[in-house]
Amino acid sequence: MTARLVPAAALIALTACVTPPEGATVDDVTYFEAAVATIGCTLTTDADFRTVEFQAGLTRQQVLDIAGQALTTGRAERAEDGKGVRLIAGPCAPGAASAVQVLDLGTAPG
Repeated sequence: MTARLVPAAALIALTACVTPPEGATVDDVTYFEAAVATIGCTLTTDADFRTVEFQAGLTRQQVLDIAGQALTTGRAERAEDGKGVRLIAGPCAPGAASAVQVLDLGTAPG
């Protein structure tokens, strides 16, 4: 249990330093990053966007705005195919905890 809390706490602390785009909150950015991590850190297809929207509880416009801001602030880069966005910060940063470790906090024994 402790091994899972440390990466999650670190993720929240790192994300808290990010100023969210208009219409989004710091929590929205945190949920966005965790959701993108579950799909391999790259948003390319409509299915990718729908998955992130559903998991993070965001609208398509919020996902686009957060992804766009991540590109302009260096937290993301264009995907290799040039058609998508690859998150390179938060849970997708090299050496970061896996998405399963970050999102699996609710399964700990009471």
